[in-house]
Amino acid sequence: MVCYPVCTETGNVRMVERCGAFTYIMQPGLSFVICCVDEASNHVSMRLQQIKVTCETKTKDNVFTNIEVSIQYQIKKEEAAMHSAYYRLSDPHRQIQAYVYDVVRSTVPKLDLDNVFLEKDETAKQVAENLKENFGSFGYEILATPITAIEPAVEVKNAMNQINKARRVKEAAGDEGEAKKTRAIKDAEASARSIEIHAKADAEALYLAGVGLARQRQAIMSGLRESVNAFGREIEGIDPKQVLDLMIVTQYFDMMQSIGKESRSNALFLNHSPSSLADLTQSVSRGFMSR
Repeated sequence: MVCYPVCTETGNVRMVERCGAFTYIMQPGLSFVICCVDEASNHVSMRLQQIKVTCETKTKDNVFTNIEVSIQYQIKKEEAAMHSAYYRLSDPHRQIQAYVYDVVRSTVPKLDLDNVFLEKDETAKQVAENLKENFGSFGYEILATPITAIEPAVEVKNAMNQINKARRVKEAAGDEGEAKKTRAIKDAEASARSIEIHAKADAEALYLAGVGLARQRQAIMSGLRESVNAFGREIEGIDPKQVLDLMIVTQYFDMMQSIGKESRSNALFLNHSPSSLADLTQSVSRGFMSR
């Protein structure tokens, strides 16, 4: 018999049939088969594979959306699993896709669009459980079924963005209002504290001014008393009232002199006739000097 060589790449196997009946599985490397009797199949990949399934479905709130599921799978390494994967399934990609459609279209319509995003992991878990249950007996191992995209219609996405934008603007406005309220309260408290401090300071200043004025008057009275007593001791025949009247007249003329020196009030309107001056002298004498 004549044999011919067959090379199998790493990560792949071949099914060898003799006269149409399965004989054995050809492993990677160089093998020989009998010409015209044995026939080697195409490569059967043992690598981890991935297919993407995009399913259009409707949510509970009547929003049509496209859901993309990535199916990661590989053929089990047991010989029986390889045999089943090759001979029992004619188009594994389409059959996997059909099961994904079934799970997605039976799960998503029970959820609102917002919950589709929140519960996508639960949906992916249900897809994985369904595929493992149905394809495990065909020699396939399902490793992961992540949902990689949820794409509602463009109009729906724009509407959702507008809703989120409006909500965030409202929250920002509320936060700004609270900030203004807090600032107003703080400013009012600071103003009240400032007013209280100034009021206390003014009251303390007035108190000290009053104390100073009282002490000033007390000092003046003490000085006058000492002056009157000293004048009475030095000059005999002068009683204290006359001394006090003299001091008052002296202060009166000192006051007139001070007013005359002021740049803004240097004019005094007085009667200047001789008779008027005589009357003024007599009035001062009667008011301050006579007994």
